[in-house]
Amino acid sequence: MLTAKENMRQVIRGGSPDRVVNQYEAVSLLFHPYLMTQPLLQRGMENVVNGWGVTNSFPANVPGSFPVHTPDKIVVKDIEQWQDYVKAPSLKFPQELWDAAKAMYDAVDGTKSYKATFVAPGLFEQTHHLCSMQEALMNYMEYPDEMKDLIKYLTDWELELAEGICSHLHPDAIFHHDDWGSEINSFLRPSVFEDFFVDAYKQIYGYYKSHGVELIIHHSDSYGANLVPAMIEMGIDVWQGCMKSNNVPELIAKYGGKISFMGEIDNKQVDFEGWTQADCDKAALNAIQRCGNRYFIPCITQGGPGSLYEGTYKGIWDAIDRYNRETFGHTQEELDNARPPISIMF
Repeated sequence: MLTAKENMRQVIRGGSPDRVVNQYEAVSLLFHPYLMTQPLLQRGMENVVNGWGVTNSFPANVPGSFPVHTPDKIVVKDIEQWQDYVKAPSLKFPQELWDAAKAMYDAVDGTKSYKATFVAPGLFEQTHHLCSMQEALMNYMEYPDEMKDLIKYLTDWELELAEGICSHLHPDAIFHHDDWGSEINSFLRPSVFEDFFVDAYKQIYGYYKSHGVELIIHHSDSYGANLVPAMIEMGIDVWQGCMKSNNVPELIAKYGGKISFMGEIDNKQVDFEGWTQADCDKAALNAIQRCGNRYFIPCITQGGPGSLYEGTYKGIWDAIDRYNRETFGHTQEELDNARPPISIMF
């Protein structure tokens, strides 16, 4: 029986998997010193400022944190003078901090799981964190040169981050967040998106690939079917977060072999007050039946193992395990031994 890591590799490379990949079973999300030194928001916390000067809050009645964009807290007051407002945080860390991070990587069984460095936010998200969503979207249209300069500044910072990650931590995967759309459309039309972001991400993802990283897993839990050609050009191996609105079976048929897809189980299908195991069973089986077992991983669409309501993620997990036992003849002991322990991050 293949390990979880090798089975995932077979799925995304079009090989011979011996079962369905169970969500994040083969991806261990790991931090680096920059994330380790940033404030960790918890529900109920308000007006916490990060290294970029962005103020974030996590109200008790919402599913996650988000920047506060009242006029007094927007970082970029004038896009034409963005250099006066945006100051990248230092990436110079003591060796002791790198050693502490490396110990986390060394503790992961690399035969069973990809050691995936978690990077967030991405370039598009960082622009609207700094400017506010409304102003950022208008700036792409009205001040393209200034936005390209800002994106270059952010890209250079990410490349410095990548250098530290690769030289100290040696991951074999990168799990990179950057949400690029709503449920029904991308935030930018493809031609505009490509103009601003393809070359920048080719630099970032190309750096990782040239320094020993096998997989680029990009999270965007949104509509992004119109951006898949750009994702392929960027060097993305797995698009995690692809919602049902993307018509994932059609994407697999069209692009399978060039990129793989991880998602199809929207949070709203299963992650709500009063959810049941039957909801998880139905969503998991539907995803597998629609999308198959090549170039596809059934997974909750949110960007990490876990769920808003307690138990939902494990409910999907149990449904996929049951499918693998009944369809491929594996025992539960075999499935458990082939992967590292379940790690629920969120």
